[in-house]
Amino acid sequence: MTSPTVFVVDDDDAVRKAVASAGGLLGHPVRAFASAAAFLAAYTPDQPGCLVLDVKMPGMTGLELQRKLANDGVPLPVVMISGHADVRIAVEAMTLGAVTLLEKPFRLDELLGQVQKAIERDAADRAARGQTADAQARLNALTPKEREVLDHVVAGRTNREIADALGLSVRAVEDRRARLMRKMGANNLAELVAIAAKR
Repeated sequence: MTSPTVFVVDDDDAVRKAVASAGGLLGHPVRAFASAAAFLAAYTPDQPGCLVLDVKMPGMTGLELQRKLANDGVPLPVVMISGHADVRIAVEAMTLGAVTLLEKPFRLDELLGQVQKAIERDAADRAARGQTADAQARLNALTPKEREVLDHVVAGRTNREIADALGLSVRAVEDRRARLMRKMGANNLAELVAIAAKR
């Protein structure tokens, strides 16, 4: 698995260096960019980590970059930083999903804590998306008849009720139910329902 990277986008060289040293203290690689355009040219969504992003920069601003990432469905957690944030900027940054907004000059320990929090959020989000994709792949492996039984099972119906609804014998329902349990990798009804809920 790729190590999480701290991406920094700030037109201020001193800030890029400060964030780079913070990332190094946390043991994460750091990639710094002087503009949003440079970051967009280099970043691909399969790269885990977080983005430390300055609000006001020449060209595309930090908020514009954050908005573009959100619109493109790129869920990279953002730690927004600003030397002159107002309430409107803070509200928009948080609405777009920023972990926090730090005002310059910020304390190193404050930055370290927020970067670590953002990296942990990214790891949790990626794990959840992986589980959802895995659940969907298992569901896609079911036959239409197995899916039909699954829908009834998830709705809480008994084998007898399913058999009556589908015009099958209880034995046929049990066979389909056993097959779908194997394909879904579920050991019991609770696990089956939990996997099905991720679709």
